[in-house]
Amino acid sequence: MTASNGSPPDGASVLIGQPFHGWRVAWAGFWVLFIVYGIQFSYGTFEGAISSDTGWSASWLQLAYASYILAYSAVSAWSGQLTDRFGPRRVIAGGAVLLAAGYLVLSSAGNLAMVFVGLAVIAPLGMSSSWVPANATVVRWFTERRGLATGIVGSGGSAGGIVAPPIAAWLVEQYGWRTAIAVMAVTGGVLMAVTATVFVRDPESIGQEPDGPAPDPRDRPLGRSRVASRPADSDVDSADVRDPKTEDPATAWTAPQAWRNSVFWRIFGMFALTFVVVFVPFAHGVQYARSLGFSPLWAAGVISSVGVGGLVGRIVTGPLSDRIDRRRAVMLALAVETLSFVGIAVSDGLVLLYASSIAFGLSYGGSVAVFPALVADYFGRTHAGAIVGRFFATAGSCAAVGPYVAQLLLGATGGYGWTFSLAAVSNACALGLAFTLPRPVLLPKQPGG
Repeated sequence: MTASNGSPPDGASVLIGQPFHGWRVAWAGFWVLFIVYGIQFSYGTFEGAISSDTGWSASWLQLAYASYILAYSAVSAWSGQLTDRFGPRRVIAGGAVLLAAGYLVLSSAGNLAMVFVGLAVIAPLGMSSSWVPANATVVRWFTERRGLATGIVGSGGSAGGIVAPPIAAWLVEQYGWRTAIAVMAVTGGVLMAVTATVFVRDPESIGQEPDGPAPDPRDRPLGRSRVASRPADSDVDSADVRDPKTEDPATAWTAPQAWRNSVFWRIFGMFALTFVVVFVPFAHGVQYARSLGFSPLWAAGVISSVGVGGLVGRIVTGPLSDRIDRRRAVMLALAVETLSFVGIAVSDGLVLLYASSIAFGLSYGGSVAVFPALVADYFGRTHAGAIVGRFFATAGSCAAVGPYVAQLLLGATGGYGWTFSLAAVSNACALGLAFTLPRPVLLPKQPGG
């Protein structure tokens, strides 16, 4: 896939005979997510300082955070399309500028209106140019080792969640929340823009093939013809699905076609049910631990526990999904996540709370790592940006609901019992939907259908 003048897109050079570039792309994705989620997961640290310094209520600050999640999830549909059209390098570099600009506005906000402008309007445009472009690019580079590659990318988010919050807390203590946010915004923006230069749209554009010199024969380079055997809107049973041979961009799944397939909506429902509560431990974990009587230091350990579990979950579940049916990896993750919310809900001591937090991170990290690979398994590589972006924009937007509803439930009930119990029920329903998915191979479709 080259530009109209015959040159590689995105400013890439042809690397025929050079070492496989895909692993560099995967690690570039790791660092992009390390940066953006490191800043995002530090918000809980900033929020208390902002509220204490300005007198702005925690409910309004939580609403701004929820609006931020909703906005960047929704905009991800367009960032995925832009990645397919212009390549990841420009999209991620532009996102770096917008993310830094948004947090700089937040750092200088003199009223709540400016908090919303920075956090809920500008920053989401930058944040949307991270997860979807990075993962949609990586799944183009891999077929046989797709789970391992997306696991590497996803582990960046967990690593950022471990490393960044303590740094943010130290910066807040030493210099105040405004300087802390500004320093992290500028540093993160610069590093993200530099990392963007490593990304290349797909292996074919630089004369390479998926997975390197020996690609999976079921998914050969783009530009060859895939076999189609059933209509796009068919409810595919695992016994009827044939392993695909090649993928032709002219007949590959597009986002609107995937939208009309029942498998799309089953995956949507599954991830919507788990995403709706996924940020609750991040946004309320510290406050929940404090409500149980633990010191700020021990309470902050809840977030670190989630981060450690998430890092391990991404590293382990990604490559595991390459070896087993990827549905089973998702089912295992959702089952553990359900139990982890039960454990958090009934915790009355640090041992169970920390163990449940680690289990939540392990399962959440695993399911998120496998998600883009699962989507690419069903709908192919050609329009991965638009399809993954549409999933993230719809199901991912549900993540904005959980933290704010948890705040409302806290005000209504005076505790977090209902919040974490309902989170367990939601994940149990997601697990039930996972059992309805067909075997994860490229779904057949009619050309043009």
